Amino acid sequence: MKMGIFKKKELKIGLALGSGAARGLAHIGVLKVLIEGGIPIDYISGSSMGALVGAYFASKGEVTTLEEMVLGIDWRKLARLIDPNLIFMLRGLIHGQKIKELLQVIIGDVEFKDLKIPLAIVATDTNTGEEVIIKEGSVIEAVRASISMPAIFMPVKYGRRFLIDGGVVNPVPAGVVRNMGATFVIACNVIRKLKRNKSMQVHRRKESFKPISKSQVKKDVISLNGRLNRIIQKINFKDFWKAFATFQAKVQNKVRRIDPNTPNIFEVLIQSVYLMEYEIAKLKAKEADIVITPNVSNLKVLDFYQRKEVIIKGFEAAKRVLPNIRKSVKSL
Repeated sequence: MKMGIFKKKELKIGLALGSGAARGLAHIGVLKVLIEGGIPIDYISGSSMGALVGAYFASKGEVTTLEEMVLGIDWRKLARLIDPNLIFMLRGLIHGQKIKELLQVIIGDVEFKDLKIPLAIVATDTNTGEEVIIKEGSVIEAVRASISMPAIFMPVKYGRRFLIDGGVVNPVPAGVVRNMGATFVIACNVIRKLKRNKSMQVHRRKESFKPISKSQVKKDVISLNGRLNRIIQKINFKDFWKAFATFQAKVQNKVRRIDPNTPNIFEVLIQSVYLMEYEIAKLKAKEADIVITPNVSNLKVLDFYQRKEVIIKGFEAAKRVLPNIRKSVKSL
């Protein structure tokens, strides 16, 4: 048999950029290293913030301007772009129309067919829970859907579907970019496990519990019902409003004593989503050949004001991995 009869598979590099809100700005630093290192990107996939950064790069072919925009933004003024959805509060806190206008400024009003690099954006069908991969039509609408965090943004109507954050089902879309045709996949995962605070650990002693008989349960229920009825009979409207006024005064007093470091509702909601995504991200990242993991676990998901630090973290993480990327690419 003649040597070389089987041709080597053509190298196609895919880049998967994961979700992560403010932590996702680390993707900018990662892309800077790959560009400077001469690593060609043939395909891109992105979820949530990864969709935004990926869409910009796929459209412009560079990230220097994006970095300058991000670093130059006054995030206090940017808050004016948030349009509270007070009328349809049950569908999401923020309508998202002004966010769409911002995306148009950043990315431009382009369609997938106009991009310099093939792009796939991941979103989630809010009704079925299915992964939705968008590769055609308006890039802005796809990005807007992919960044629509549950309970914060209203779901985006896309055709007959209603879509939310792609990170819910696929926070590190390595498999998506491989299915696009990539033979070598680089993924950036910014969803890191939170460090446990030792000072907050609760030490519980072991206790032995005796089984409770059905007759005892019945007696306890009757006793509780009797106590509740007695309390209800004693309540009158005067007592109620007096109690309410006392409660209101206590709440106002508590508000003044709240620790300023207490997470706000947005941080709690988003952090809850990313805590659920952590295990999924670990699984999805295994589909990549190289995984870049910027050390951003100490940053909150809404720490956009620390944008410079986040970008640097991405740059440093990619720099550490770059030799392995080059070595792997050469061996293929």
